[in-house]
Amino acid sequence: ILSIVICILFYFFLEETVTKKNIDKVEKEKAYTKSINVLNPKVIFIFLLEFVLSFLLTGRIMVVMETYDTPVQAIEPFIWTFGDGIAVLSSSLLLLLMFSDLPKMTPITPYQLTRTTKRKWLLGQFIYVILVTVLYTVLMLLFTAVLCMKKSYPGNLWSETAAMLGYSELGKNLQVPSTVRVMESISPYGCMLQVFFLLFCYSLTLSFVILVGNLYKGKTKGMIFGLLYSVFGFLLDPKVLAAILHKEKYEMYQVNVLICWISPLNQAVYGKHNLGYDPLLPKISHSYMFFLGILVLLAVFAINRMKKYTFEFLGEKT
Repeated sequence: ILSIVICILFYFFLEETVTKKNIDKVEKEKAYTKSINVLNPKVIFIFLLEFVLSFLLTGRIMVVMETYDTPVQAIEPFIWTFGDGIAVLSSSLLLLLMFSDLPKMTPITPYQLTRTTKRKWLLGQFIYVILVTVLYTVLMLLFTAVLCMKKSYPGNLWSETAAMLGYSELGKNLQVPSTVRVMESISPYGCMLQVFFLLFCYSLTLSFVILVGNLYKGKTKGMIFGLLYSVFGFLLDPKVLAAILHKEKYEMYQVNVLICWISPLNQAVYGKHNLGYDPLLPKISHSYMFFLGILVLLAVFAINRMKKYTFEFLGEKT
C-alpha cells in the first residue's frame, strides 16, 4: 500500500512540475489531445502496476500450489485474494491515479457544452467512470486467473487446495480467506460473481468520491478525498481497530458487527457477510444497497455542483 501511495504522490509531483511551465495555448491543446489517447503512458503505467499488484497478492496461493502440488479452480485465486479487506483497499488505490484528472476535458468540450446541457455532460462523466471501473475490475480478475493458470481447471467445483486451506490451519497461517462455510454455501463461479460485484461497487464509490472532490475543490483535490475515504475504511478494519483499542478478539464481537455495517471497506469483503451462520452480519444484498445509497448521494452532490461549476479551458474560465 505504501509503495502505491508513493508512486501516486510521485506522479502528481511530476504533473505539477510540468504544469508550471509556460507553454502557449496551442501546445496545451496538443498535449491534452495526446493525453487522452488510448496509449496514454499513465494508463499503461497503471495497468502494469495492476498486474504487479495481482502478482504480489496471489503469491500466497502460488506458494501453496507449488509446495503441495495441488490444482486450483480457475477463479479461486481471485476469490481468495479479494476476500481480504487489505487486498480490496490495495487494488482500489490505483484508481486514485487513474481518475486524478476527472472530470475529463478535451479541446472539443467547449463545443460539446454549446450543443448539450451540463447534466448530460456530467452523465457522460458518470458513464466513463463506470466503464473504466468495470474494465479495471475485469482485468484484476483475468490477471489473478492467468497467474495461476498453470495448475488450474475451469470446472465449477472447489479444488483440493481450497479444501486443504479451509479444513486446516494452513489457510489461517497464510491469511488466505478460504473457509468451509463459503464452500458449503455456494459454487466457485457464484462466489466469484459476488466477490466481483462487491469489489466493483467499492471501487466505483471511490471513483465517484474522486470525481465529486475534483468538482468541488479543483483538479487533483479529489485524490485527497479518495485517500480519506480509503483511510476511513482501513481504520475501521477489525484487526486495526483491535490493535488501536488494545482489545482481545472475544471483546470485539459487537464492535465487529457494527463495523461490518458502517465501513465501506468491510461491506466489500465477502467473508464479512451473513452466509447463514451469523444473522447480525449484513447480507450481500444489504451491501449492494449500501453502495447504491452512497453512489446516489454522490451523484446528487455532483449534479448540485454543476449548477455553479466554472469550466476552465486553456487557462480561461467560463
